[in-house]
Amino acid sequence: MKAILNSLCLFCLLSGSVMAEQVYQTPSEFLQQAFDGDPPKPAVLWLNKERQKVIREILGHPLRQLRLRYWARGKRSAWILEEIGKEHPITTGIVVEDGRIRQIRVLTYRESRGYEVHNAFFTDQFKGAGLDQQLKLDRPIDGISGATLSVRALTKLARLALYLDRQRSS
Repeated sequence: MKAILNSLCLFCLLSGSVMAEQVYQTPSEFLQQAFDGDPPKPAVLWLNKERQKVIREILGHPLRQLRLRYWARGKRSAWILEEIGKEHPITTGIVVEDGRIRQIRVLTYRESRGYEVHNAFFTDQFKGAGLDQQLKLDRPIDGISGATLSVRALTKLARLALYLDRQRSS
């Protein structure tokens, strides 16, 4: 009996961690959609000390990368970024055009709760958002009960994408 219970507990633990990852859209599909079926080749933004300092202010921690890939055509750029929700990274695609969020999309969600952040009722709040002088979003984003850390993660990523878009132009 004890062996059966141990096996059942192990199965539940393993299946819970596997089931926690939900892919809503692949990066390739996101880029196809962001650029009307014709995504540009990726470009690279080097993260010098000054940029790293601002990124740390936005995220609350350093980004341990020397460069970031992005895709751009004209005034539109697309960024695929990750931030930890509670324990696991949330992979997010963000399209910026003319210094404003055009689209934000959760590509892969790995947390056990808070998955509601992938729904349009939440992500549509970001459309048209820009950055103010303090590098904060220029509009409030309503939270979701039970998804506070995921909401914070997506808000940070939106701010980061807007900041990075400014940097590619400077």
